[in-house]
Amino acid sequence: MLYWLAAQFQFAHGFNLIRYQTFRVGAAVATALLIGLIIGPRFIGWLRVRQGKGQPIRTDGPQSHLAKRGTPTMGGLMILTSMAASILLWMDLSNPYVWACLFVTLGFGTIGFLDDYDKVRKASTAGVSGRVRLLGEFVIAGIASAIIVHTNVRNGTQLYLPFYNGHVIDLGWFYIAFAAFTIVGFGNAVNLTDGLDGLASMPVIIASVTLMIIVYLAGNVKFADYLGIPHIPRVGDLAIFCGAMIGAGLAFLWFNAPPAAVFMGDTGSLALGGALGAIAVTAHHEIVLGIIGGLFVVEAMSVIIQVFWYKRTGKRVFKMAPIHHHFEQLGWAESTVVIRFWIVALVLALAGLSTLKLR
Repeated sequence: MLYWLAAQFQFAHGFNLIRYQTFRVGAAVATALLIGLIIGPRFIGWLRVRQGKGQPIRTDGPQSHLAKRGTPTMGGLMILTSMAASILLWMDLSNPYVWACLFVTLGFGTIGFLDDYDKVRKASTAGVSGRVRLLGEFVIAGIASAIIVHTNVRNGTQLYLPFYNGHVIDLGWFYIAFAAFTIVGFGNAVNLTDGLDGLASMPVIIASVTLMIIVYLAGNVKFADYLGIPHIPRVGDLAIFCGAMIGAGLAFLWFNAPPAAVFMGDTGSLALGGALGAIAVTAHHEIVLGIIGGLFVVEAMSVIIQVFWYKRTGKRVFKMAPIHHHFEQLGWAESTVVIRFWIVALVLALAGLSTLKLR
């Protein structure tokens, strides 16, 4: 909105600052952070009144989690509110990539909200049917992927690999299915990671910072050519999108830090994971996202391995899945698991950034 207004004045006088992506990135972070901190206390109070008993806690999980019973969930609504307000305020809304990523974020957030609402209403850990959820997610991700491919006529269907200069193969229209799978897979991976206070929040912020750097470089033809990464015109604007995610995530973490006053729920985790996937698809760094968000990938794989092996042999590979619960069962304190996983997320993000130059 402000970018459009500044353009009407031809970026004259003080409006000239809004022309620069770097300024709008900082403004988006500050705006989302401020809005989140302001609405947080009243929002949490409203959720506590409306939800009563709060998020249901698994009885077969770590016994220490039973003390969290009554903590309100759906805190993702607070994230989406501050994030969307910041995006609409600072981004160039004529950019189709903005709407594709926002469509995924709000669409996945809606699916997560319906799931959270069903759990709270039934006082059960079972929400909306998994098949229904996945169908909705693939429809949303498929539409967004088609928009991204249609916008990027230059290299929209080409697959790029880390450590390799140039595209590997042109997937044609099959790329839309691949992109949709990436978005849905990452959305659910973040969702599975959200099981401890602050566990998902900080790695999402770290991944957002990393993708912010990547989209900024990919959107600049000189930087992209120098680094040997695909140049995607106008994708640099998504750095502001990432900035809004960072600010909203930091505001939420203020209230989600142990002991959590609110959980983000599927409303937040699905939305943020989907957003990260959509941004990576737009920048053609889908495989690199698997490195940057390796923590989320491991969490998801631990569940897949556990279920597969248990159905096949009747035995468990991990004491409990997702894998963060395995370490809790080994005797690690919750704060120990969270902080060590943050460190892993940071190391993997740096490894993902290294692929920009090692080609």
